[in-house]
Amino acid sequence: MNTAHPRGAVLDVEQAPAVRPRELELLGVRHLDTHPRFRALPEAQRFALKVVSQVLPFRVNSYVVDELIDWDRVPDDPMYQLTMAQRGMLRDDHFDTIASLLRRGAPAHEVRRAADEIRAQLNPNPAGQMTANVPLMDEARVPGVQHKYRDTCLVFPSQGQTCHAYCTYCFRWSQFVGSPDLRFATDESRRFQQYLRRHPEVSDVLFTGGDPMVMSAARLASYVLPLLQPEFEHVRTIRIGTKSLAYWPHRFVTDADADEVLRLFETVVAAGKHLAVMAHYSHWVEMGPEVARQAVRRVRATGAEIRTQAPVVRHVNDRADVWVRLWNEQVGMGCIPYYMFVERNTGAQIYFDVPLERVWTIFRDAYNAVPGLCRTVRGPTMSADPGKVAIHGIMEVGGERVFVLSMLRARNPDWATRPFLAAYDPRATWFTDLKPAFGASRFFFEDPGGAGHAPA
Repeated sequence: MNTAHPRGAVLDVEQAPAVRPRELELLGVRHLDTHPRFRALPEAQRFALKVVSQVLPFRVNSYVVDELIDWDRVPDDPMYQLTMAQRGMLRDDHFDTIASLLRRGAPAHEVRRAADEIRAQLNPNPAGQMTANVPLMDEARVPGVQHKYRDTCLVFPSQGQTCHAYCTYCFRWSQFVGSPDLRFATDESRRFQQYLRRHPEVSDVLFTGGDPMVMSAARLASYVLPLLQPEFEHVRTIRIGTKSLAYWPHRFVTDADADEVLRLFETVVAAGKHLAVMAHYSHWVEMGPEVARQAVRRVRATGAEIRTQAPVVRHVNDRADVWVRLWNEQVGMGCIPYYMFVERNTGAQIYFDVPLERVWTIFRDAYNAVPGLCRTVRGPTMSADPGKVAIHGIMEVGGERVFVLSMLRARNPDWATRPFLAAYDPRATWFTDLKPAFGASRFFFEDPGGAGHAPA
């Protein structure tokens, strides 16, 4: 690996204010009765957090607690809503089941069994992740790989299937509840590399999770560096999906191996690969602290690109003005707005979802209020089973009000960019709530002859 001092580190030393190093302190359910911030919450609020956290994962860290949450605005503060479990995240009957068990001091295995039964009803792996997206090689599933779109493979490193903090809306919440049947991860044989050798059509590899940036620099390099060898010449783009720039920016600034991470990024760029850090920013507050801004500058100084994405989440960012400031802040820091998503139909969707019509209105109003360099963003988009379905608007056709849709990416490449219409439904919050327009029995991609692309 290139051992030159990373350009980002030089920039920080010469131009940026000093950032105090800090240790990553992870906080979970066991800290609810001991941490001063949590102890100050009303008892009913703390109990609700304990109940919900038996079903859906809860983890935060001291940086989020100290720097991002405005405790004077709790419980309405968006960062509090984004990271601290809320009563409404569970249906009343599910909440009451767990609450009654906790109140009578039920044994842990009994609580766990009830939680597992509830989780099974929360659509833990939506959009065909377990069924249609996992490829076969030599008639066996390839662990830790999803291959939905022809040129793109997702890789889930086994050591990267956790996060510095968990988003309450997370669509991959099932990765973090300790159930092997629900978890994606590579195996120690690294069969994903063999799979990539056999699939020269794959030009884009996305390391995802969880969060790959929870791994040490050396561990991350063990996944990334092999892709720089000539046998992987067809892999032109390497992406890393991460929330660390928001939840633990010290990863790139003051962590013991922060410079080593940046040297790895420089090595990838120097090898002629396009390196994109896919940063999850849900609110402009996450970009405010000095350490967060330094982290962005240091990553960009390596030659890596930062593209940003997030879903519209009720209680957090479901206003156009939030997105206007978010996109303007990002472009001002040299990041590229990439996707606005729709909250997926999984986990705590009942608490966080927003009607599709309103999501589209938020996107339209925000998009119309930002300058051209912010308009790289695409959306609002639903990562549904057939593909990434974009909502282009609502209009009247033949006397019927309809949603105008298309797929930005599609399981079958021939479906991409083809416009189609769905009947207007003001209550719809996800793609599966929609029906074909004009009384048609099915959408074009549901025709018996329109089978999707299934990588071998």
